[in-house]
Amino acid sequence: MSWLRALKETARSGLAVERRRLEPLIAIRGAAGLALVLGTSLALFGPVIAASSAFGAYQAAIATFQRSWRPRPVLALVSGASLAASTFIGYLTVSHTALFVAVLVLWTFVAGLAWAAGPTGGIIASSNVAIMLVTVTLPTSVAEAAVHAAMIAVGGVVQAGLIVLFPVRRWGAQRDALADALAGVGDYARRLRHDPLADFDPVLMMTARSAAAVTPRQARRRPAELHGARGVAERIRPVLASLADPALGVPVEGPERDRARELLAAAASVLDAAARAIRHGDPVRLPAPALAALRTPDTEVIFTGPPRRAADRLTALLDDVIEIAEGGGTDEGASAVPDAPHRRRPTLLRLVPLVLRSMRREVRRGSPILRHAIRLSAVVAASYLLGAALPFGHGYWAPMVAVMVMRPDFSQTYSRSVARFGGTVVGVAFAGVIVQAAHPGTTLLAVLSVLCALLMYLLMRTGYVISQICVSAYVVFLLGMAGDDWSQTVTERVGLTFAGGILAMAAYAVYPAWETPRLRNRLADWLTSDGRYAATVVDQYADPESRSNEDVRNALLATREARVAWQEALATAQHEPVRHRGISRSAADDAQHALARLGRVAMVLEAHLPTGSAAPVPGAAELAAALRRSTEKGAKAVRERRVPEWEAVRETVAHWDGAESGSHAVTGEDSTGAGPAPVAAPVVREGAGLLLEALEEFSRSLDAPATRDDGSRTPGP
Repeated sequence: MSWLRALKETARSGLAVERRRLEPLIAIRGAAGLALVLGTSLALFGPVIAASSAFGAYQAAIATFQRSWRPRPVLALVSGASLAASTFIGYLTVSHTALFVAVLVLWTFVAGLAWAAGPTGGIIASSNVAIMLVTVTLPTSVAEAAVHAAMIAVGGVVQAGLIVLFPVRRWGAQRDALADALAGVGDYARRLRHDPLADFDPVLMMTARSAAAVTPRQARRRPAELHGARGVAERIRPVLASLADPALGVPVEGPERDRARELLAAAASVLDAAARAIRHGDPVRLPAPALAALRTPDTEVIFTGPPRRAADRLTALLDDVIEIAEGGGTDEGASAVPDAPHRRRPTLLRLVPLVLRSMRREVRRGSPILRHAIRLSAVVAASYLLGAALPFGHGYWAPMVAVMVMRPDFSQTYSRSVARFGGTVVGVAFAGVIVQAAHPGTTLLAVLSVLCALLMYLLMRTGYVISQICVSAYVVFLLGMAGDDWSQTVTERVGLTFAGGILAMAAYAVYPAWETPRLRNRLADWLTSDGRYAATVVDQYADPESRSNEDVRNALLATREARVAWQEALATAQHEPVRHRGISRSAADDAQHALARLGRVAMVLEAHLPTGSAAPVPGAAELAAALRRSTEKGAKAVRERRVPEWEAVRETVAHWDGAESGSHAVTGEDSTGAGPAPVAAPVVREGAGLLLEALEEFSRSLDAPATRDDGSRTPGP
């Protein structure tokens, strides 16, 4: 993609406004906390300290809007305390330019590395640096700076207290994550009716898994309907795929396919009903047609073999979902015991060493987080010195803009820079017109700032440009209350906003961290994890007695993480002004489809795993070993721009089929416990062929000619 096109697309993205579900009660609570802190400090200490306390309360509320599964009061307290500490330290050094710049560089570098702990930590740390640049200009003595810092911390305490006293949708984020996962599986069932090979995006399941981790204190308070539904949904997904699959499930046409479509539609309806119940905490309202479709005896008449077992398993799992949604569930689908296990989330104190280790791991050559931290600290220092050198005054505005718009990836940095400039112009102009027309006093300016904050909290998820309009007006009103003359600072703020944004954009062009050159590594990682997952599943057929569900589960989670990392990298690379390095967009799409198919076949095989007493499948161990070796070698070939070869898997499958072509299928024990049934070996043989087809499709996708952005063709890698 050319630079001109990249700039055009990122600018359009930054100025976009989206329709999102608003959360007025949460916005009102945040604005009420801000008003309480601002009014109290205004009455007790005057407008200058009131401005500092308002910044603390404002930032604490913003922190609670970030995507995090931790209790919101904790985020408010952490935000208030860290901003108070940075403000006090900043004031102690701000009178010595060289020392303050050194502290600013160090503080900003740490804020950049904080992205290693996740977006929430990175956003809170960056926002604290930005607001610190404003608040250090307000005190006039060390004692007053201590008071300012204390009032900033009080702002965080007040916001945390309001969250505790006036909770809005307790466990709402966890409810939404679990409901989205169930609804996602329901949508998957609905799509399988029309496309038996439909793909499933695991992001919703990964989000629900992250939301299921709780501290011991949270585990004692978690609602019963949040226990175990995700684990059941995880087991439903492969059952749905195995029922719809034309190779290992029902035929493409005929009465069996019609019956499978009915069951898939019924499963989708039940999952949607359970998702609605969990999301809102209401009783489950099941549609009568879906229940009738699941309970009818036609299933036992029409289905035989693996499809019949899949249908029976699906009905049992849906019953578990209904029971859990009605409040009778347990963690991870475990049996109903008082001390059911749960995914543990470290407490805040235990999280600190984990975060430090994550940050330390990013201090390595080639790390995009490290490049972001270096880029951020350099831009903030340069913009601070530039603002101090210019005759405008209020030089902190340029570094404040830079630290707020810069992100580890190109598209967000550029889109936010454009949105910040546009929002600042509109917000400052809007606030200036009001001040010029009404000449408000201190009290009215405080009221106007609270109203702007309320609009910000309410509309912040609709688009960055909207939020920046509200933020700019909020800052103008608040600093006007503290004594700033708006008419003398409009040009300064607009000009310095432009300067900070330009520096941020230029820094990414000079010292980038492109995802495009890393696409092949991401694709190779996904291939390796898919191969390990398939091999781990096939290993269970080779030695059912030592079967380990934990090994299969860990392999599945690894392939999900690799897939999401690839998808995120591909989405980021599509907006970068970098020509492809040997893998075109069409080749990337085809390779992604092939690997998704490889993982899907492994998942269907997982749905038919034999019990521990079943007989081993001859040749399964050799197939698993060949899959591991071949995918590891294939990943190396992808990194080296070669086309992978699968001769080992091909020979193993051919030898396996040839050895058994004249013999009967190996007898294994039916998973229902009904006795011997010739099921396991045919399922694995058919699955092995499908795995090989997916691997060969992957090689063909990389061997095809690449297509450039201008439509011309180049030889494949």
